[in-house]
Amino acid sequence: MDLAQRVGQLLMIDNPTTSVSSTTVAAVQHQHVGSVILDGNSLAGLAVTRGVTSSLENANPSRAALFMATDQEGGQVQRLKGTGFTVIPSAAQQGRLAPAALQGEATAWGRQLHDAGVNVDLGPVLDTVPAGFGSNPPIGNLEREYGHSPAAVTSHGLAFAAGLRAAGVAATAKHFPGLGRVRGNTDTTAGVTDAVTTAADPYLAPFEAAVKAGVPFVMMSTAVYTKIDPKNPAAFSSRIVTGLLRGTLGYDGVVISDDLGQAKQVAAWPIGDRAVNFIAAGGDMVLTVDASQAPAMASALIDRAQRDPAFGAQVDAAALRVLEAKQAQGLLS
Repeated sequence: MDLAQRVGQLLMIDNPTTSVSSTTVAAVQHQHVGSVILDGNSLAGLAVTRGVTSSLENANPSRAALFMATDQEGGQVQRLKGTGFTVIPSAAQQGRLAPAALQGEATAWGRQLHDAGVNVDLGPVLDTVPAGFGSNPPIGNLEREYGHSPAAVTSHGLAFAAGLRAAGVAATAKHFPGLGRVRGNTDTTAGVTDAVTTAADPYLAPFEAAVKAGVPFVMMSTAVYTKIDPKNPAAFSSRIVTGLLRGTLGYDGVVISDDLGQAKQVAAWPIGDRAVNFIAAGGDMVLTVDASQAPAMASALIDRAQRDPAFGAQVDAAALRVLEAKQAQGLLS
């Protein structure tokens, strides 16, 4: 792969759940984008979703098949519904099941995704919202937590991930290092800050367990964690991505960002800088829910890699991790 093709493997861009976007197809073909997120809620059912994913893959010129992702957590965050898809209960409800039972359910949900051509689920949520915390817009208010203790979140989050793995779908532990103790949603609010979490926090336990279990993806939060790195959102923090996640926790899989496209938390940064900052911090895959940003992000990454050999080495290492993850799922030909 040349540099442009390697950079393309570092991008995940959106496509509607019910149709094929010409903007997405153009990015796959011209910016060599290697991953797509099906974004937006659909009631169209499995067959229609399969048609969308098949059309996108047919447009892909690379010998590396696309990672095709969506948010299929359950409850209020279930993108794909309709004929062929089970209505999935919220994580809060899933947390009331025995872990073994949840794993079996997650395997069935994962098989539906696999049959629809989706090979990455952007879940489980491993954020812990303490009991009695009050309003927690990104997680607790939407019942996205498996329980109110790290132990409960660990047992049920890992059961969900294991079920997906049994179905041939890659799981994504999110949102590192945790959104369970913030008062704002990074998608809709700027200045979201966690003033509690430390680099040795007990609320990191679910993520540490997921790393030990070999979860293939970890998603970075874009909140600022003042007790770890007060200057940078987590996704732009080498102290958090490289130092804490890769170093202290020993993670060697794919690190993906939370949305860097339309999230208010990162709106102050130029589009290209968002991609560069994430890769520079040690990340691997830049997620944007605005496919029209792919040219700007790819251009910025290529330009920086050409000017900065150290950054170029980070690009190469990230592309290799993405391709190794694709190989593990049989997506390389």
